[in-house]
Amino acid sequence: MRVMLFHKSYDAPAMDGPPSPEMLEAFAAMDRFTEELTAAGVFVAAAGLKNNEQGRRIIFDGQGRRAIVDGPFTESKEVVVGFSIWEVKDMDEAMAWAARTPEMPGMKGELEIRPFYEAEDLADFMTPEDLAAPRDGERGKLGVA
Repeated sequence: MRVMLFHKSYDAPAMDGPPSPEMLEAFAAMDRFTEELTAAGVFVAAAGLKNNEQGRRIIFDGQGRRAIVDGPFTESKEVVVGFSIWEVKDMDEAMAWAARTPEMPGMKGELEIRPFYEAEDLADFMTPEDLAAPRDGERGKLGVA
């Protein structure tokens, strides 16, 4: 099963100057953890995201209209600062790995872990032929339903 982890922060530190020794060690710890995930065959992808001042949102109103909002998003209680995609046998394994995720010094936050929809989860929306057909190209390589 594939899961996505949303790394959220309530007070993400600004990344606008030279890193502190604590921050350098935190990044090194995350690199070591990623190597463990990779060696175990769990790691699929991960990345950090720039601060929300550089972000944009498109708001859908459900009636076909959209509004674009520039960051910063001051009304947000937490900001997604990164993501990971893992391949695990079940949510228990995902939780065991997530509990070992290194923390960034001084950053309060949370990890949200959610399973992907797989093709079989969408069986009511697909024909049996579509379900049985292999996915080609990048979509197939990434396992996109």
